[in-house]
Amino acid sequence: MVTPRYKRVLLKVGGEALGGVGGSGINPIRARELAAKIKAVRGHGVDVAVVVGAGNLWRGKQGMDHGMDRATADHMGMLATVMNALALRDALEQLGVAARVQTAIEMRGVAEPYIRLRALRHLEKGRVVIFGAGTGNPYFTTDSAGALRALEVNADLLIKATKVDAVYDDDPTTHSDAKPFAELSYIEALNMQVGVMDSTAISLCMDNNLPIVVVNLWRPQSIERVVRGDPVGTLICSPLRDA
Repeated sequence: MVTPRYKRVLLKVGGEALGGVGGSGINPIRARELAAKIKAVRGHGVDVAVVVGAGNLWRGKQGMDHGMDRATADHMGMLATVMNALALRDALEQLGVAARVQTAIEMRGVAEPYIRLRALRHLEKGRVVIFGAGTGNPYFTTDSAGALRALEVNADLLIKATKVDAVYDDDPTTHSDAKPFAELSYIEALNMQVGVMDSTAISLCMDNNLPIVVVNLWRPQSIERVVRGDPVGTLICSPLRDA
């Protein structure tokens, strides 16, 4: 077995990863597919934490477009992430992977409250920890929650797993000549205003020198290749960091 380059990673996925047709709702089959990918990474001895978005269930912008208060819309989104987290935990446990859900908004009847030291202990014991309810604060995206939790649990890498293979110089869905980047500095990613991750999350990673890899979640073994250190997707890091 190849020795992984990273010992502990945080995987950030959108809610659509659990979605059914059109990326909406929760599809148990897709949840199980995602769980299988996480299990494969755990098979390499890598600690895995996960932050899941809520786009399959709720997008706050829809509410705000109809006059909803931003804080209310964001809190609804946080609650939706907990539903996704519970679905993913169940799928992992069906595959024999021990998993725990911790939430930034307390709901002790269904999940543990977020306690950093407890999360670290779960990871040390080989359990997958899924963080729900974002940061617990409105105005922050789940990308920012992913960056924050990755730093708090001492992750070596933040993996942003999406529907695209990498960061491109243009929208690859509308421009067939768009070119992917193998590597970007944090500043380059911020100046480009890359659509796959918000600027707050990138800035937090930059300030703490936490590398980010943007990769296609659904490519075969894509996440495994990332943790092995294979050149896949786009690496966003300090320009002084060793390749």
